[in-house]
Amino acid sequence: MHRIRRFDHRAFRDLAALVEAKGRRTVSLCLPARDEAATIASIVERVRDHALVDEVLVVDDHSTDATAAEAEAAGARVVGAADVLAGYGSGPGKGQALWKATASAVGDLVAFCDADLEDFSDHYVVGLLGPLLLHDDVSFVKAFYERPADGHPRGGGRVTELVARPVLHLLFPHLAEVVQPLAGEFAARRAVLEAVPFVEGYGVDIALLIDVAAAEGVDRLAQVDLGVRLHRNRPLEELGPMGAAVLGTALGRAGIDVPTHLRLQRPELPVVEIALTERPPLREVPEYVARRA
Repeated sequence: MHRIRRFDHRAFRDLAALVEAKGRRTVSLCLPARDEAATIASIVERVRDHALVDEVLVVDDHSTDATAAEAEAAGARVVGAADVLAGYGSGPGKGQALWKATASAVGDLVAFCDADLEDFSDHYVVGLLGPLLLHDDVSFVKAFYERPADGHPRGGGRVTELVARPVLHLLFPHLAEVVQPLAGEFAARRAVLEAVPFVEGYGVDIALLIDVAAAEGVDRLAQVDLGVRLHRNRPLEELGPMGAAVLGTALGRAGIDVPTHLRLQRPELPVVEIALTERPPLREVPEYVARRA
């Protein structure tokens, strides 16, 4: 029996029931984005008027293209990652963008989606929010899906299959049944996100999973099947730094002493600096607490 409940997004087809369950609660859909001008507008346009979504927030993570302009023109509220709680760091990084999105969002429920999705549909939003709206004992929802490649179905991505899944089986077996531990699509109650730190870079997804499970209990986690997900696949040379960040983060969460800064040296490729530093829980950030009050 699965301790982490699984749902299918098709179980939440009754939009009227979801709207009724939502009541006076507000929902923010956050899209951290860096150089995603090709896809960001189409995603925003799909959800800006959705009955469950009160805010579409795009956090522009130091884009060099027209991501911010495209998102704003499509109807999103856009903030620059460097401009949010700048005293806690202004550099780029996925985890930092997620932390700053949480700090900027207005919603009682906060959902995240990657901004490079080529086949985005509003069932992503409904699927992520459904368990939170209809089940009071669900605190955190993680997506899973098929990721086709070369015309064939695939499970997790390469970093998931080669790094994240093995390390969870070895060090955090209570989370081994999580299908997509690195999925960029997830949702949570605001108080849950405020209570945990955010790893600055690519280790953020596995850290949130481990930390929320520790704080809330595995039984308050849920997974939702979103079907098929199409997005841009990164070249292999970009996956080494991502894998190192995921592995280093998981080892640190397991109590193993890991340096906060790594230098990944690879033959015939540039040296990559990897930071495993963290942003503090937002409930411990005076500026954030004052603004929320």
